[in-house]
Amino acid sequence: MDLRTLTYIFVGTSFFVYILIAFLSRARSTGDFYVAGKAVNPVVNGMATAADWMSAASFLSMAGLIAFMGYDASVYLMGWTGGYVLLALLLAPYLRKFGKFTIPEFIGERYYSKTARVVAVLCLIFVSFTYIAGQMRGVGIVFSRFLEVELETGLFIGMGVVFFYAVLGGMKGITYTQVAQYCVLIFAYTVPAIFISLQVTNNPVPQLAFGSQIAGDGVFLLDKLDSIVTELGFAAYTQGTKSTVDVFFITAALMVGTAGLPHVLVRFFTVPKVRDARSSAGWALLFIALLYTTAPSVGALARYNLHETIQTGPISSPDANLLYEERPQWFKTWEGTGLLKFDDKNGDGRIQFYNDANPGFRPLAEKAGWRGNELEVDNDIMVLANPEIAKLPNWVIALVAAGGIAAALSTAAGLLMVISSAISHDILKGVFRPQISDARELRAGRISAAVAVCIAGYLGINPPGFVAQVVAFAFGLAAASLFPAILMGIFSKRANKEGAIAGMLVGLVFTFGYIVYFKSMVPPEFNTPQYWWFGISPEGIGTLGMLLNFLTAMLVSRLTPHPPQEVIDLVENIRVP
Repeated sequence: MDLRTLTYIFVGTSFFVYILIAFLSRARSTGDFYVAGKAVNPVVNGMATAADWMSAASFLSMAGLIAFMGYDASVYLMGWTGGYVLLALLLAPYLRKFGKFTIPEFIGERYYSKTARVVAVLCLIFVSFTYIAGQMRGVGIVFSRFLEVELETGLFIGMGVVFFYAVLGGMKGITYTQVAQYCVLIFAYTVPAIFISLQVTNNPVPQLAFGSQIAGDGVFLLDKLDSIVTELGFAAYTQGTKSTVDVFFITAALMVGTAGLPHVLVRFFTVPKVRDARSSAGWALLFIALLYTTAPSVGALARYNLHETIQTGPISSPDANLLYEERPQWFKTWEGTGLLKFDDKNGDGRIQFYNDANPGFRPLAEKAGWRGNELEVDNDIMVLANPEIAKLPNWVIALVAAGGIAAALSTAAGLLMVISSAISHDILKGVFRPQISDARELRAGRISAAVAVCIAGYLGINPPGFVAQVVAFAFGLAAASLFPAILMGIFSKRANKEGAIAGMLVGLVFTFGYIVYFKSMVPPEFNTPQYWWFGISPEGIGTLGMLLNFLTAMLVSRLTPHPPQEVIDLVENIRVP
């Protein structure tokens, strides 16, 4: 059966299952809509949390980053997994004991202020819409390649599916849909990894293949990659190029951002008991580890296969590179998406893929007749293209397509849910209409989710960067705005409403302004370490924003009145086991 037909079958079947689950578990009350009735088993919640959090960035983009950044991409592995330790120890059980529906509701009551609640909603919307832009772009990439439709058309299809089960099912429908999506995405990620590991190293375990020898070569995979990429002017695959300062700040921003992401935090409101919140965080980390320990191998093998396809001999040889006319079918199909581009700069009809930004390599390239790098490969296609490059069966390629869509849609649904609940529960009911009935609040939540889907689609068409980069910005915004207010709300009796509001605004405005300035307002040549503050990249600036938030909140709290006694009692009660 051809690839397109198989893809329609795999993707169509998965969509049918998601919609059926949403219909059978649809929300019938505000409790169902916001927190799934607080009746989700911790193992099930752990699996749903893993799917909620393992977005298109984890499935599509992270291995692409590892493929092209090598060692430098370890910051994403350390940051995104380390954040769950913070969640389990510092936040999950305490937020569950608080027992409300949303993060802004916690902040509003803890800081005895509707203004604090509104500011928290503002921060949540900034974080969620930044994050969701990456998910919708991931949906568009998968659809545009495998269903051979325009990226915009793919986005509209994905929006329609998310609209149905987010609006109809609420958190209850989303929870059980995400369990199905986790099963799809983890199977779709590991099966091709096993195939390719076995093909390249004769080792079926991807985690071990990463450190194994290449079959028939006797050279270790990482040593071979180092020799291939350095010969083409790139930094050694196993060598880091980022400064220690930037590595620290990016890792910290991703860790703390994970612990401050609203769509992840709200999952711990859905379990029956406080102890279940900590347990479900542990289960989530286990389910996440299945993908994250596989990702380094997937990235390394994808980079190896790409070079083995393009680079057919030593660079000194006149036929060192593949003839463009002889390019394989996968190359042609990805060219059609615009995410793989070839520009024959020297007119020799061969594909030169090397680092023309390396001044030391340029003379060697020019001596070989090269006039600049001729191949552009989008980071986000590597996981999807890798099975095709490795010539795996069509059913495996179709499975990967279904997995990529599942990863993007699961997180998009969770984000839409927190946006919807922030508007209907925190703004409408919490501020403007406290006496609104449950039925009208539920209707408002569904309307909010529908509007959010439309905005998410627009951001997917016009995202501010590639998927993992956009997601990294969202983590930075969460770290700089929400995390300090939540942490101090649990562990500090002195933190008051004035401090929390000032801290959230300072952290959000500073971090968002820094990201926008370097990513949108200055030429690309100025978005480099020599122009960054203290050498901190936009991906890592959330850590500095977090520190400014803490400093501002503590200083303002010291200069303003103590919280009321009932708030101090609330803090003490939250922290009692």
